[in-house]
Amino acid sequence: MKFSIPEPVLDIIKKLEASDFQAFIVGGCVRDLILGREPQDWDVATGAKPEEIQKLFPDSVYENEFGTVAVKTGSTDPKLAIIEVTTFRSEEKYSDFRHPDKISFAKTIKEDLARRDFTINALAINIGDVGIVDPFDGQQDLKKKLIRAVGEPKERFEEDALRLMRAVRFSAELGGFSARGGPASGWKIEEKTALAIKETAPLLKHIAQERIRDEFVKIIMAKNGGPYAGIIELEAFGLLKYFLPELREGIEVNQAKHHIFTVWEHNLLSLDYAARQNYSLEVRLGSLFHDAAKPRVKRGEGEEATFYNHEVVGAKMTRQILERLHFSKKVIDKVVHLVRWHLFYYNVGEVTEAGVRRFISRVGLEHIDDLLRVREADRIGSGVPKAFPYKLRHLQFMIEKVRTDPIGPKMLGIKGDEIMKILGIEPGPRVGWILGILLEEVLDDPSRNERQYLESRIKNLGDLSDDQLKKLADKAKDRKEEFESGIEEEIKKRHRVS
Repeated sequence: MKFSIPEPVLDIIKKLEASDFQAFIVGGCVRDLILGREPQDWDVATGAKPEEIQKLFPDSVYENEFGTVAVKTGSTDPKLAIIEVTTFRSEEKYSDFRHPDKISFAKTIKEDLARRDFTINALAINIGDVGIVDPFDGQQDLKKKLIRAVGEPKERFEEDALRLMRAVRFSAELGGFSARGGPASGWKIEEKTALAIKETAPLLKHIAQERIRDEFVKIIMAKNGGPYAGIIELEAFGLLKYFLPELREGIEVNQAKHHIFTVWEHNLLSLDYAARQNYSLEVRLGSLFHDAAKPRVKRGEGEEATFYNHEVVGAKMTRQILERLHFSKKVIDKVVHLVRWHLFYYNVGEVTEAGVRRFISRVGLEHIDDLLRVREADRIGSGVPKAFPYKLRHLQFMIEKVRTDPIGPKMLGIKGDEIMKILGIEPGPRVGWILGILLEEVLDDPSRNERQYLESRIKNLGDLSDDQLKKLADKAKDRKEEFESGIEEEIKKRHRVS
């Protein structure tokens, strides 16, 4: 079997072998090569000690206790710029269920492979005559499409409980299920390994939230039906409750009217659509969590069930979940925003251009496309045939039509310092109140966003008392956008949310 090995990797191995050290390509990159997939990173295992590796490769970094030296190759390809070269090693006892208490350097590649998690990752390639080193039948498992632990599964998971998540992640990444059921590609977790996951699932409590997050993100970002399958397996193995119990609240919670799925099924099918469309992490998370709060706000049963305010409560829940898992502030803010505003109504002929401008002002032009993507996922997750019906296409048309109109304070034809100059006042709440009033008037009629009108209006507003001005500003701020007023009651009756 011949493989295409990048030159930077070959150069490292050849240099090690020229100095009489054994060297092998190891781990996930070997698995991917055998499967015909492009490796996302490259790892080398060698009989050379860390100081010997550094001597051969001066442009390297060794700042850990695991025998791993990061060799800088000079490649412009990010996947090849740094190659991790690790001394053969064995490990003993894992008191914290994550890190070995003791690491010893080993003499052979087989000893090194014995410490790895799954057979499909316990593979090595020697570029010379040896070929593939496979002491645990990983190649057979690749053919059978099996995720199987190396040696005794329970021991592997007790050594490192993050492997519980990794088993599901590999199943999701390599396989993926169809949205309605069985394993479309045939990948599955081997029976004895699956039983050990269920038995040791509570050990996940010992793992840092950010490590769990990293594996969860890889599951969510898997291709095709992988994310759907991954969440199903996390629940089936009893893992989900240890890091995402909120999502489980939707299990067996029925909805009303047009919904034919439970809240749990609906959220997972929405994620499935977003994943199959290859949407971003934020859109996938927004699709998964958009209705997560429905079980908490549900009132009544059957046709009379309501879910009032679930988008608001859901946004708060989503922030708590993502903060607990230590997602970045940028991701958290984006996903929370998508969940908060996913429930909007638009009907051709009922919402004016001013209403669309207010909608854009409220949700932000930069979020519009992703918000529509979550709406697509929401629709398909409800069992409707079309993700993007005429109404949403018309909304897109209206957005394009008004997108250059002023929709925020920064687009007003006059700024706060100019208001202070015109009225001869110091910085204070009056300036903000006036800006809010002006923006509301310009959202109604963009032609008002010209200096003569704005200056005249500022002078008129300046004659009002603080109390009068604040009341007018509050009225402008609290004015219901057409997406939520007038026709609001009709849409909420239709969707059983009030």
